[in-house]
Amino acid sequence: MKQFIIIVVLLTSLTTVGQDKGYSFSLDEAVTFALDSNYTALNARRDIAKAIKQKWETTATGLPQLSGNINYQNNLKQQVTLIPAEFSGGEPGTFVPVVFGTKQNASAVATLNQLIFDGSYLVGLQAAKAFLDFSENAAEKTNLEVRKGVINAYGSVLLAEELIAIFKKNKVTLEKNVFETRKIFENGLTEEESVEQLEITLLDIDTQLKNAERSAVIAKQMFNVALGIPIESPVLFEDTLDTLVEESANLELLDSTLSIEENIDYKIAFNLTEQRHLEMKLEKSKALPSISAFVNYGTSAFRDEFSFLDSGEPWFQSSVVGVSMNVPIFSSGMRSAKTQRARIALDQAKTELEETKQNVTLQLNTARSNYQFAIEKFENSKKNKALAERIETKNQVKFTEGLSTSFDLRQAQTQLYSAQQQYFQSMLDLINSKAEIEAVLNLPDLRIESEQIKGKY
Repeated sequence: MKQFIIIVVLLTSLTTVGQDKGYSFSLDEAVTFALDSNYTALNARRDIAKAIKQKWETTATGLPQLSGNINYQNNLKQQVTLIPAEFSGGEPGTFVPVVFGTKQNASAVATLNQLIFDGSYLVGLQAAKAFLDFSENAAEKTNLEVRKGVINAYGSVLLAEELIAIFKKNKVTLEKNVFETRKIFENGLTEEESVEQLEITLLDIDTQLKNAERSAVIAKQMFNVALGIPIESPVLFEDTLDTLVEESANLELLDSTLSIEENIDYKIAFNLTEQRHLEMKLEKSKALPSISAFVNYGTSAFRDEFSFLDSGEPWFQSSVVGVSMNVPIFSSGMRSAKTQRARIALDQAKTELEETKQNVTLQLNTARSNYQFAIEKFENSKKNKALAERIETKNQVKFTEGLSTSFDLRQAQTQLYSAQQQYFQSMLDLINSKAEIEAVLNLPDLRIESEQIKGKY
């Protein structure tokens, strides 16, 4: 009994450990992990797998198709036919009932069909390839979006933790100020308003601290969802905001040139143009004849009793070979209307492609501007934070020595707290703006080729 209890305790411990599995990521490791396990990325790869199967499905329709058919009939009441009685020596003008055939019949037929020519089939092959390209491009765009989302989520967690740390530090300083000022007030050396001013600031900081702690929990859960892991799983973040900002301040990106053909939005718009072009070809191909051939081989047996399995009974063989050609002749203008409609859709796609080209250039210019602004904002925020710290320190000394009021100290502290939050927010903005410009430039290359998917699904 004692050994059984020990085993149960060990199994429970192992289960608990498995449920509380922890993770540890640098930002690059988190991105790599998410590209493999993020829910949206997983389904994007499955879309590629579906496109691969659809391509083969289209290809297979033009390959030999073999089908078999087995048929058994039992004529419970056989049909009766009347024939003139004189055929069998009877009286002219009368009829004799006759039953033709046997009561039970069985047959087995195998048919081989082969498409010889069909214009829509050839276009279908091209369309299947174009759809596979589209699926690959869509998966690449998904990966770029997943990367941006992970970078933002990772940075948001670090930002929340930095804010919690700074709010706690500021709260400790304020609590000390309130305590000392209250003692001075109790000794009659200052007004009660001095204590109340500092208490207002303390309440505000305490509220912001609680909000930052709640935000940190949500940020961590959002990060876990972005990576495709349970939201309750603990995660250790190896990078810091300072490290990420140092890596993000890359001025070379401002001079990067854009190859429009490599931009993912352009590639998807080009895919749409290809599809519209193929749709027009498909409508034109419907005016061409289609040719197919078939050959079959069958065997039949006829019995009055069920004896089809007896090897001594005869089976009668048959075989047919044939060619069929279907020629469209007149459709009352229907095919012409469909072709013209497809041509209009192609013109629309070409216009959208040109618009996408212009929008991509605009996106890059906007991303460059935002990235430049983020760098400048970060540098200014760092300077403002240093200045606010010096001002707050001077006011602390003046207030302690009785040279300034609590209102002056509160203003300096409020200015410092605002500068601190702006500084940390500017760090996250810089990290995100770098990810945005990289997405427009399609950096890094996150394309998934169909060869990487084959065999996995």
